[in-house]
Amino acid sequence: MSEAVTELKSLLEVDEIDTDLFRGAASAEGPGRVFGGQVVAQALAAAARGVGEQQQAHSLHAYFLRAGDTTRPIIYRTLRDFDGGSFANRRVVAMQGGKPILNLAASFHRREEGFAHAAPMPQVPGPEHCPELAAALAAAGQKFPQAMLERLAAFEVRPGPPASDSAGTPRQFLWFRLAAPMEADDALKRVVLAYASDFALVSTAVLPHSPSFFTPGLQVASLDHAVWFHSTPPVDDWLLYAMDSPWAGHARGFARGSIYDRAGNLVASVAQEGLCRVVKREP
Repeated sequence: MSEAVTELKSLLEVDEIDTDLFRGAASAEGPGRVFGGQVVAQALAAAARGVGEQQQAHSLHAYFLRAGDTTRPIIYRTLRDFDGGSFANRRVVAMQGGKPILNLAASFHRREEGFAHAAPMPQVPGPEHCPELAAALAAAGQKFPQAMLERLAAFEVRPGPPASDSAGTPRQFLWFRLAAPMEADDALKRVVLAYASDFALVSTAVLPHSPSFFTPGLQVASLDHAVWFHSTPPVDDWLLYAMDSPWAGHARGFARGSIYDRAGNLVASVAQEGLCRVVKREP
């Protein structure tokens, strides 16, 4: 594994410090706000501990309550709400300084057969025909924030075709994969996908409007986040993140995402509402 992928794996593997109590490492980023995907992923990792090996996460629902501090570890308290033959449910509270920063509920399901259908993958150029993210941003005259550079270090990320048409359609596409293979079981692969599912999603709601995602004074933060895992994601291979935003208003934006593997299989669905506020500066 590359150093960045090794560091990501260590970041997402929480340590048990007492019964149903876990510690998640602080991120390698400089001082600032914890990336929401990190807290969701670590909370899912904590929830998965103690669940039967045959039961894998099929959904999670999270609410962000307070900004986390990147310089401090996060404590995760897990509540075992239900353990059944087919399903198990866990609640997790993520805390720093004795205060909750995130609430998460996760459901786990023992694999079984049933009828099936799935929406087809959109027709977009493959990753080999798309520029690397840093190059795409530079070409658009946008500066790549250092915090984003650090949280994406373990991934190759390539934007798809132009995010908006002339009418500003709130839709964008992103190819991503781990920068190097990771030794991971099915549970950890879901945790990695939960981390990556927070990439750029809420920014989709900003696309039709005049400020860009990197405009000074634009305050953007995740409010809630939900992921439905349809199968184990092959995080070592390219995945397509197709995102759209059907609504924004009242300083909030709602966005949806569908994640497909290279073969066109829908492996996960995502939904998120975020704060999208333009802060007016005093003259």
